[in-house]
Amino acid sequence: MSRPPLAREKVLDAFEALLIGEGERGSTLDATARGAGVSKGGLLYHFATKEALEQALLERLHALVDADVAATAAAPEGPIAYFLRTSVMNDDALDRALLAVARLAQGGNAAASEALRDVRAKWADVLRPHTRDAAALDLVMLVSDGLYFNNALGGGNVPGPTPRGSALDALVVLVERAAGV
Repeated sequence: MSRPPLAREKVLDAFEALLIGEGERGSTLDATARGAGVSKGGLLYHFATKEALEQALLERLHALVDADVAATAAAPEGPIAYFLRTSVMNDDALDRALLAVARLAQGGNAAASEALRDVRAKWADVLRPHTRDAAALDLVMLVSDGLYFNNALGGGNVPGPTPRGSALDALVVLVERAAGV
């Protein structure tokens, strides 16, 4: 598969950043073109409609999640530990795509909501064989959700009250023990 053109990626990056920072209403085609440093015609060359931009963002999210699921499955420290450690936001491509798609879902976008459900199901599928039962899987998923959510409590680039270092290590051990690892 060939790499998408740089201008197309810049437009998609700008759209993603606008969704995160301004929400769905602020992520207009005009604002996206300005953010990407392209003309509106340049944006329309790659994405004829806002729906096409949204679809491309969902495709980006699915590709990033598929790569993350593969990394989770192959993680030397084990899938649960990897999953929990990567639930602490690092402002990477996956974090940004998740936040942007969540903003679309908050605006009532049904495809975005479905994509988030699909993402959650993919992570659950890779973790399920490493948990003793459905309740243990729920524990792992909900702790991950809590880690991810607590990042937002710090605001901006300041980390929220999310455990790091030895505190995160201790949490991982506790969850793995409770999950049956």
